[in-house]
This record gives sequence, C-alpha cells and structure tokens, in this order.
Amino acid sequence: MGKIKIFTDTISRILYATDASAYRELPYGVCFPEGPDDIREIVKEASGRGLSVIPRCGGTSLAGQVVGSGIVADVSRYMNKVLEINSSERWVRVEPGVVLDELNRALERYGLFFAPETSTSNRCCIGGMVGNNSCGSHSLVYGSTRDHLLEAKVVLSDGSTAVFSKERAEAMLREAGKERERTETTLEERIYRYLYTLAADDALVERVNGEFPDKEVKRRNCGYALDLVLNDIRAWRRNETGAVVPNLCSVLAGSEGTLAFAYELKLNLVPLPPKEKLVLCAHCASLPDVFRANLVALEHGPVAVELMDKHVLELSKGNLSQQKNRFFVQGDPAAILIVELAKEGREELDAAAGELEAALLASGLVYSCSRVYGKDISRVWALRKAGLGLLSGMKGDSKPVSVIEDTAVAPARLPDYMSDFGHMLEELGLECVYHAHIGTGELHLRPVLNIKEAGGRRLFREVAVRTAALVKKHKGSLSGEHGDGRLRGEFIPLMYGDEIYGVMREMKRIWDPEGVFNPGKITDTPPMDSSLRYEVGQRYAAGDIDTYFDFSDVKGLFCAVEQCNGSGDCRKSVQFGGVMCPSFRVGGEERFSTRARANIIREMLTRSGGNPFLSSEAYEVLDSCISCKACKSECPSNVDMTRLKAEFLQQRFDARGRGWKRGEMFGRGGVPFRSFMVAHMAGIQRIGSAAPSVYNFFAGWKVSSGILKKVLAFSSERGIPALSRKTLRELAKRYTARMGRETGAAGQESRRRVYLFADEFTNYMEAGIGMKFVELLTALGYEVVIPEHVESGRAALSKGLLKVARRLAAKNVQALKDIIHEDTPLVGIEPSCILSFRDEYPALLGGSGKGWKGDSSLAAAAAVLGRNCLLYDEFIMREVKAGRITSGMFTASFARIWLHGHCHQKALAGIEASAEMLRLPVNYQVHVIPGGCCGMAGSYGYEKEHYATSMQMGEQVLFPAVRGMERERMEARRKGTDAGCEYIISAPGTSCRQQIWDGTGVKALHPVEVLWGALRKY
Repeated sequence: MGKIKIFTDTISRILYATDASAYRELPYGVCFPEGPDDIREIVKEASGRGLSVIPRCGGTSLAGQVVGSGIVADVSRYMNKVLEINSSERWVRVEPGVVLDELNRALERYGLFFAPETSTSNRCCIGGMVGNNSCGSHSLVYGSTRDHLLEAKVVLSDGSTAVFSKERAEAMLREAGKERERTETTLEERIYRYLYTLAADDALVERVNGEFPDKEVKRRNCGYALDLVLNDIRAWRRNETGAVVPNLCSVLAGSEGTLAFAYELKLNLVPLPPKEKLVLCAHCASLPDVFRANLVALEHGPVAVELMDKHVLELSKGNLSQQKNRFFVQGDPAAILIVELAKEGREELDAAAGELEAALLASGLVYSCSRVYGKDISRVWALRKAGLGLLSGMKGDSKPVSVIEDTAVAPARLPDYMSDFGHMLEELGLECVYHAHIGTGELHLRPVLNIKEAGGRRLFREVAVRTAALVKKHKGSLSGEHGDGRLRGEFIPLMYGDEIYGVMREMKRIWDPEGVFNPGKITDTPPMDSSLRYEVGQRYAAGDIDTYFDFSDVKGLFCAVEQCNGSGDCRKSVQFGGVMCPSFRVGGEERFSTRARANIIREMLTRSGGNPFLSSEAYEVLDSCISCKACKSECPSNVDMTRLKAEFLQQRFDARGRGWKRGEMFGRGGVPFRSFMVAHMAGIQRIGSAAPSVYNFFAGWKVSSGILKKVLAFSSERGIPALSRKTLRELAKRYTARMGRETGAAGQESRRRVYLFADEFTNYMEAGIGMKFVELLTALGYEVVIPEHVESGRAALSKGLLKVARRLAAKNVQALKDIIHEDTPLVGIEPSCILSFRDEYPALLGGSGKGWKGDSSLAAAAAVLGRNCLLYDEFIMREVKAGRITSGMFTASFARIWLHGHCHQKALAGIEASAEMLRLPVNYQVHVIPGGCCGMAGSYGYEKEHYATSMQMGEQVLFPAVRGMERERMEARRKGTDAGCEYIISAPGTSCRQQIWDGTGVKALHPVEVLWGALRKY
C-alpha cells in the first residue's frame, strides 16, 4: 500500500460491522481517506485484491447500506471541510464528510441553508445524504437531496475521476450521439453512451414510466432513478420545450455508493425560511382520523406535516431529555399531527393558523389543537426527531423493527393504503408504530417483532413481501428516503418487473464491472433476512450470567446493551449542545462513541468464543468512557453505558482472579492497583483525617507526592487533594452543640428536620463547604442532622468494584431506611454521591453476582429511600414552592453567576433547579454554561494516560466560558461599571471545581456557598 492504511484489527472490524440497521457483517478492514488520491488508491488496491470498497460517513443508515465484507472507507474523520461558499450564486462546495447541521451553521450568516434535512441532522453527513437521497421533514417545500445536488466529483470503479454536472453531461452526451467507431473509450464515456442508448429506446422508457411510482410521490428512492435520467436525456435529445439539461447527479443521488465514490459535492442553497413560524399540534383519537386529517392540513399550504403515534409519545415519558419536550401534549392521543406554517408576519401567520385549526376541528377528525411559537418549536421537532431512538428503547427482545419503514405513496392514496396495511397487521397479529413524514405520504412503519426467534424472523420476511405488494398496488415507492440497501433490494424485481430490474443490474455492471463499489446493495442483494445482528436462538458466549446490577427493568443485560440501535446520537459535536459523548467530542473517532462501546460489548457477549469479559478489545474501547452518565438521559434509547461499563469491569475482575498485586497497576490480572486505591480512597482519607496536617504535608511535598503519582500512574500535572483540618462531622457536631446552647430545646424543636448526607468528598476534603450548607439551612429555619452512615461507594462504582459498592449500599440503606421519609429527606451536596442512592443502589441491591443473591426487600427499601434523597437544589426549591423559603431571605446585592452543572446531576436530575436556586436573590443573574463534562470525571482526569484528553474536554466549552467571564469582569472593572456586582463561577462537583482551577486558575464556588453568601444579614 501507499500512504493510506487499512486497519484490520479486531476492534476496527467490529465497530464498522454495523450501522443503524439490523445487519452485521465483519468488514475486511477500515480506512480513513483524506482526499481523492487516497480514494483512488484504495479503489485500485481493493480491485487488485478482489475486495470491495464501502463508502461510509456517519453510519446512520437504516437499511444496511454500509455493512459488508469489503474495506469500509470512513470519510467522516478527515474529509469534512466546507471548501467554498458562493452566496451570490447560492451554492457551496463541500467534502462528503461534512455534517449537515455544521454546514448550515456556516451558511447561516449568509441568510442561506442547505434545505434537505434528516432527523439525524446533527451527525449525518452530506455524502450519506447523497447516497440515500435524504429528504426530511420539510420536503413538501424543498424536495430531496437529489433536487439540490448540482455537481459531484467522483472516483469511478477503475480509479479514474469524473465530474458529474449539467455542463459535463451535455458535452459527453453529444459525443455519445455521434455515429463513429471508437475502439478505446474511458469508463466515463461508456457510462454516458450506455445511458444515451437506453434513452433512445422509447418502448423501454415508456415501460419505466409505467412501472415507476406516481409522479405525485416525491419521495422515491427505490432502485436507481432510471425514470429521471432517461426522461431528461430523451427530452434533451428531442430538444423539447422546457427540457431539463441532464445531470448524472440525479442517478448518483440514491445510488448508495454502488456506482461511484464522491469526494467533492456542489450543492444548491436556498434562502432561510421566514422567521415567523408556528407549529400546530393536532391531536387525534384514532389512526384512521390522523390519515384523513393530513389531507385537510395539506389544503392550507403547510411547510411540513409530521406524525407521532402513541408509542413514541409513551416512550418519551421515560426519557429525561424528552420529558421536557412533551409540554404541548393534551390528553392521551392515538397520534399527533405536527403541522408547521411559515409566513412573513405574525398577523398573517395567526390568520393562517386560525383557518387551519378551524378546518381540522370542524372535520371531526381532531379533538384538540396546540399552537407552539418561537423557541418552543425546536422542542416539538426534537421530540419528533427522537422517535427512532425512543423506539429502540422499548424494553425486551420485541422491538419496532426497521423493515418497511420507508414506504411512500401519494398522500391522497394514504388512507386506503393504510387501511390495507392495517388489515394485513391484523391478519398477522402484529402491532405497529407509525411516525414521520405523513405530509408527503411517507410513514415510518415499524412492526413490533422479535427477530431473535424463528417465528419473528419469518414474520420479518412476510411483512416485507406483503407490504411490497401493497406499495405496488397503490403506485408508491418501497424506499422513500432511507434507501434499499440490503433490506429492500431483494424486492425491486417485484416493484418494477424483471426487465427493468435487469436494466438496473446492467447499469451497475457498466459503471462497476468488477463490483468494487458496495456490492449487494440495490442489485444482487442477499436475502433480506440474512446477516442479521442476532441469530435465532442466539445466547451469551459464556452462557447465563449472574449480573451484579439488576437489569430486569430492561429485560436483562443483553437487552440493556442492544438498546443501542446505532442511530449515532452520541456522535454529535459540541456545537449542538447536550452533554453526550465527551470522549467522542474530543477524539472524533468512532471508537470513542457510546455506540462503539455498545457494539463491542454486544459482540463480545455473543461471539467472543470464550469468556466475553476477558476481551481485551472491549476493555480497550470501554477505557474511553468517562462514566458521565450523559447517555442515560440524552441517548433517546436510554443506553446507560456507565452502568454497563461498571458491570463489565467487575465481571472482568472476577474472571481474572481475586485480589490485587502491585504489578497490576500496569494492567495485569485481577483488580488493577490504581483502581483498588481509588475505590478505597475514602478509607485512606478517614485514616489520614486523624492527622490531617501530616497527610497534607506528604500529599503536597513534591518528593512524596511525585512518588505517589508515579505509583498510581497519576499525571504529574495534577495535585493530590488536601484534607480539611476537621471533618464535616466534627465541625457539624460542634456547631449543633453551640446552636443548642444558644436556642435551647424549644428552639430546636420548632425547626423542620433535614438529614444531611456527609459524603466522602465533602466530609474529608471540603468540610467548609458542607458547614456553609449546614449554616445556610439553619439560618433558613431547619434543624440539620447528619445521621450515621458510610461512604456512598461512588469511587468504587466508577472503577467497577461493585462488590465493594454493594456492601456500602446495603449498609447505607439499612442505616437510613427507617428515618428518611418525604418530610425528613436526606439531602446531599455532592451530586454523584447522593444520586447514587436514587440511581445505582436499587439495581445494585437487586442484582445477583458472585456471593450475593438479590435482596428484593432491601432493593425495594433502596428504591423508596432513593425517592427521598434530594440534591441541595431540589430540596431548596421544594421548600420555596412550599413557601418556607423566599427571595426576601436573601440579599438585594448584584451578582452575575456562570453555572457549570455536574454530569450526573444533568443526567439524572437536571441543572435547572440549581439555576433557579441561585436566582433567589432578586439581583442575581445566572448563565448556565452549555457544556458537557468538565473532563475530570472523578479519577479519570488524574490518570496519566487520560490527562491530555481531560484538559481537551475542558477546553471545548467550560474553560473558554470561565475565561470569558474573567474578561467580562476585568472589562467592567476597567470601565467602572462593576461597582457592587460580583462575578462568580459556580460548580457543584468537587472534581469540576478542581478542573476549573487546574485549567483556568479561577476558584469556583459550590452553589450552596453562593447562596450562603447571599443570606440577608439582619
């Protein structure tokens, strides 16, 4: 090979063996081209070896388009640049790996955008959109990617390059029409000559027009676009009035990388839509009603009409991120029609909405309408776009399966088509999920099937065959925007007949004689029920596994892993907010994504050939997971990789032997020394707290701390945290005694009791912060009691020492279950510790694992306890709502606060309550820093091999925000406008505050410190 490298290691092959479809096939290898020369080289190399090349971008294909045995060429890593923007002529040149939303952000300042969109717009790439001819929610107005592809520079199957454009097509077709002999022609010339000859066959063109879908079906991507290219060439040859100049981009779009490999794309741009928008959410009591209501809505000129059915709405209740987006839902609808209107002015918009609403209600098909304006519109669309991931989160082996989800018929035919479809489902005894693009006649139909069982596998095929016949009956397209791939290619002969299918096969042969490009897609596809991710009767490679966590809520460990369907929500960049996945945002490689970790665990569980937990590949991929829990809430499928990683690690420790040895700090057998030490750090600090000055001396002395860091493989750039001079328990005991003397027994009895969890971080290292919370609550009228308890086990959980964590959890539940109630909650100030009660404890105590049989009564007690364990902000805001805490208790001074939320807090509770709490002082302004993990992530940021990545995570959003505040503060001081106004960085996590200090030199305060400082002084 030349410069480009093919990775054939096990990890690379596994991670690229799947996409977002039901298919799995190990590729020969993976490569990452950086430009056309690399693509030409890999094409020639593959051809010489008898291999194929599979072009791949974001890997979000739903029909197995990028699954195969050849060389996967991932262009998303390097070929992701916007090359040129021409705003006056309204076009842009891009490489195929450019992400759609990133492109549109770059175009926004010109008042332009690339109009086709997908529900995966924050991670899908332009090259993939061309390959699938993607459409999106607003295709009623803007059409498909094909309609906006002006030019494509490609590598052909013989390694030559070509440019597809109108200008080039005219020149090549003129040459193709000349009557002269040529013994040697280029591949490009042979392609044009073949298409010219086909277009000259009037009988063939007529048969194509007769067999292809209705012209009213705008979403048509079944097979190659013969009807478009042949009709354009024929009209151009005849010089017909209004003839469209041919462009082979029309057939390249939707060809799924089977004809050529595009390395540069020129796209048409359109002006940004009117700023005045409104979404009308029409609620229907039945599916037949919503199919007919769609026709009413289409009469009123909407820019989009989408559907969500009850399954999507129900699943959204269990997703923390999407719960917030259900605000517009009224009652319990069978389906909601989402109708978007856009006008130049608000008055015109409201008038149009009034007419539409009146028509829908008068039809009797809609029982209620919700109007949504402004920023809330994006929340409605976020819920709709989350549909695919939410459906994958359906618990158990039966899932809404992608098999017929891409059918499209003319909207007027949709009610009859859906009636026939409903009868078919009834005959087969199946449920189905309905959602997406009803306005264009395309519904994503997903029957609920268990394709791991023989019966479900048979239904998988039967549903596909019978639905294809229905689509044919109603003159529709079997593929609307998701493509044929290896899922629907088998049924193209049924849709078009053998003759036209034969033409498609011949076209593939002309373009790609040796089958170099993505074989087995569209033409000559293998059976649609072969090479699936799961074989019938498939079991764990190591047999049944006793898990430490109780995974019964998701129907077991394997189902927990397979909740990841591959849609790639974890691949979105930091530009688009959210918090998932910090490692991918820094590394930008597939192996750093949550999807990669799920794929590797699933593969090891099912195909490792031995004990899956001894897999070095899985261990390596999981090492990049920082256990931030972002996926638990932000992944629409609720994949909890933090829990999966912890389970994997403990199972691995069991498999490798008991105990630990010093040498294991370098990764040999059992529990690594560093993991052991981190998990037991609270115990070490408890011993050190007997003589904190001695501990702090050795922790801070360069020589001793250097030795310790070397032994633990910690970064030399980090400092060892010091201990407080007194523990929180000691300080609180003295404070309580003093308060008792001052107020007497009667004074104490009049206070509402609250129990404080003295977590291991606050108790030993930041007792001063804990005491400020005690003083704050006391000043607000509460009696603060620190009950007897042990450490939370957070460090042990993070390192996978679940046996240790389980013992601690059991002790805490036993100690606290009888005293913690709704009226006397347990409140914590370190998010990861107190939230362990709510999140891990019930599952950990209900699991099994070696030497432990799940204790259902203790697990139930843990669940009740967890509901009454509150974060500091949750407690404060609960009391505010009850009227027991008011803004009048706090200062009227001015402050500007930048708030960084803890990862676990964001994932399990939300940061909003902290922001509300900090706004209790009437003149406190709070800006929530919109970033993900700070990068420290417990011990992760201390570890030598992770230090650089840790700091890069901080540099993405958090550090720039802190420095920006400092600049703003200095500028205000320079101008003299800062009088009386504090500028504060606040972060509730001890790791976060340390990371902020290490990265910026700015001291961050815990929110309770800020509120304590804001107490009104009487």
